[in-house]
Amino acid sequence: MIAWNKDFSEPPAVRGWLHQPANRAKAGIVLTHGAGGNCESPLLIALCDVFAENGVAALRCDLPYRQKRPSGPPSPSGAAVDRKGLERAAASLGEEVGGPVYLGGSSYGGRQASMLAAEKPDVAAGLLLLSYPLHPPGKPEALRTDHFASIRASILFAHGSKDVFGSENEMRTAMKLLKVPAELELFEGATHGLVQKRDGAAKARDIAEKIVVRFLMLVGD
Repeated sequence: MIAWNKDFSEPPAVRGWLHQPANRAKAGIVLTHGAGGNCESPLLIALCDVFAENGVAALRCDLPYRQKRPSGPPSPSGAAVDRKGLERAAASLGEEVGGPVYLGGSSYGGRQASMLAAEKPDVAAGLLLLSYPLHPPGKPEALRTDHFASIRASILFAHGSKDVFGSENEMRTAMKLLKVPAELELFEGATHGLVQKRDGAAKARDIAEKIVVRFLMLVGD
């Protein structure tokens, strides 16, 4: 694992950690965090470790809003900048690996990744969306799916059966709006985020292994 810090003539920069395979990477993936977190979440670390063990260079990075302040939620007005940061992270990782680059993240990070993929279809060869925030808790009518039909990359959703941001049935209904191969990896009993603070590293690792296997099967890697 090495620090991955890339500056540009204009912000945002890319700040994170690259988990490298033992041999030359066959692909790369960029993963980011949810609204209240950062790239040091146990699940992101476990996922990047497992991806690297499977020959995929994995970059976990802080979104631009998190680079500016250590805590607090993102601002809706800054979402476009967060997507620009994701785009730059994917591009910089693409220069490092010879194969395809995938994109994803947890909750807010995954949502921004999916929106970026809808805006710029060439940015990623596949999406890994962890705990996708389908709607705000208690507001099932406020769906965050307007961009789904424009996505051109295959998608794996990893979701908890007790996630208040979207039930299993709501997720499966929303997935019908997609025009690409999409699968749902459901974790029984898990809440939003899949792994909580009280859970140990072993649980994060177990969940990560299941997600990585399913994702690599989906994208054919």
